Amino acid sequence: MSEPWLVVVDPQTIFASPDSPWGSPFFRTALTNIRRLADAFDDRVIVTRWVPTADRETSWGAYFAAWPFADKPADDPLYALVRDAAGLSTRPTLDLPTFGKWGSQLQQITGPAPRLVLSGVSTDCCVLSTALPAADAGAWVTVAADACAGSTAENHAAALQVMGLYPPQITIGDTAAVLGAL
Repeated sequence: MSEPWLVVVDPQTIFASPDSPWGSPFFRTALTNIRRLADAFDDRVIVTRWVPTADRETSWGAYFAAWPFADKPADDPLYALVRDAAGLSTRPTLDLPTFGKWGSQLQQITGPAPRLVLSGVSTDCCVLSTALPAADAGAWVTVAADACAGSTAENHAAALQVMGLYPPQITIGDTAAVLGAL
């Protein structure tokens, strides 16, 4: 079986800042564990970045109408990686205008049926939206729960519960278990 890849989902200011309506109060704790994982994964680390789509003719138009603070260009500082995420990967960030990051661009890096370890924010949106289609496509997915940050503790737990319904394709672990399995 191939070596696993660490996918760090969206470690951006918009999801980390306490001043952001989307800021997770658990981001700093998760980032500590993300750094531990990234150190162990060497060059098999992929950092993603959610960027807004310019297409407002789809449901994204209503989304940005509901969240006008986020209706900014992709180069706005809100969408920058947090300073502590710099250097997590030697690869360029994978910038996508979708919650889920699984797709052809990620597959080109990892291969079609990889072993993935997911971390990042938010557990109840972008991590969940990445895990389900990746597993559906045949990837083995481990969610490092303590390296993920939810919008709230309850939403984090609910997302983990949902993803936990998909064994053996999706397993829920923690940083120590992932590091122990390397």
